[in-house]
Amino acid sequence: MADKAESLPQSNPRPASHDAQGDAPRKPVPIAKTRLADTIKHGGRIYQLMVESVRDYAIFMLDQNGYVASWNRGAEKINGYKADEIIGQHFSIFYLEEDVASNHPQHELEIAASEGRFEEERTRIRKDGSEFWASVVITAVRDEEGTLLGFAKVTRDLTERRNAELRALEDARRLAESVSANLAKSGFLTAMSHELRTPLNAIGGYTELLTLGLGGPVTPEQLDYLERIRRSQQHLLGIISDLLNFSRIEAGHLTYDIRPLPLSHVIEGVMPLVEPQAAAKAISLETDRTDSICLVLGDRAKVDQILLNLLSNAIKFTGPDGTVRVACSESVNTASIEVIDTGAGIPAEKLEAIFEPFVQLGRSLSSAHEGTGLGLAISRELARAMNGDLTVSSTEGSGSTFRLTLPRAK
Repeated sequence: MADKAESLPQSNPRPASHDAQGDAPRKPVPIAKTRLADTIKHGGRIYQLMVESVRDYAIFMLDQNGYVASWNRGAEKINGYKADEIIGQHFSIFYLEEDVASNHPQHELEIAASEGRFEEERTRIRKDGSEFWASVVITAVRDEEGTLLGFAKVTRDLTERRNAELRALEDARRLAESVSANLAKSGFLTAMSHELRTPLNAIGGYTELLTLGLGGPVTPEQLDYLERIRRSQQHLLGIISDLLNFSRIEAGHLTYDIRPLPLSHVIEGVMPLVEPQAAAKAISLETDRTDSICLVLGDRAKVDQILLNLLSNAIKFTGPDGTVRVACSESVNTASIEVIDTGAGIPAEKLEAIFEPFVQLGRSLSSAHEGTGLGLAISRELARAMNGDLTVSSTEGSGSTFRLTLPRAK
């Protein structure tokens, strides 16, 4: 390295600059004639070999005025200059134009000279004009009498780390915005739920009073109207409950009481709840009998909710005189409830889409399949929160099979 420094007759001509002590401007001295060049030359062959072999760090020397006096392979790799291209050049060549205009390079040398060391992370420029994020350390080099000979400069390319940090900050910002939006949405839906439930409950209450004849005699035609009002009121309450539950799931506000649970008991408890709905469409409800109780780990209320939704959907999408069958089975590590219907089935390309929020097959302005399209999305989220899953298999025209799987209780 020192040989290269001595082979150059003169530093790169530039306007006279202040030295590190802030003295008056002076004409640059040829680097080969400075005491810094002699220090580099006699610095020890082992030291020179060590510095030369480093490739991940740019390690080089500057004279008192900031002109490059030595250059290692790491400096060539990071900055793009070969030794014979850069030795003798002023180190401000590595800086942005605005940094040079503000005299930042000279400011660094002044701090290093007065305090012994300067350190920062800042953008630097390569030979090809590309920018990189650099960690820079400049250390003052003095002789035994304390006379400033020059500076040792170590630069490391931290562009990848910097980009990773910026991505992490951006991800954190988006997450914070998402959390804030979810909290706002959850708060809004909770408030709206309360505001809507109150008048809907009043509608239901007064409908019941009129149906009982407490407001006077009611004709058969009026009873039919009151029943329509009651069904609409219950439907709206169901939609509000779905929206509120989905919001709570997204916000992570639901809690789970996980304990051993016989799926056979769940089936026995939920089936009677859908019998009126099935009877109204002349649909046959069947339960496969099994000797096993299919003991799983789950939250009883959540499992009841999932099965009730699956049965309601099966009845809704199965034509008159069809069949909806419920079966329980178990394997080594899991147990399942299957709801099998003889409905129209689901197209293959829609088998996953039906679990997306607000997706409902068969929806149209004239469709009788009312609802929010949240039932299956909520059910799958509940199942997965209990370390299980909700899946479907189907053939168009031959019905569908929904399978709720939960871990077995050991």
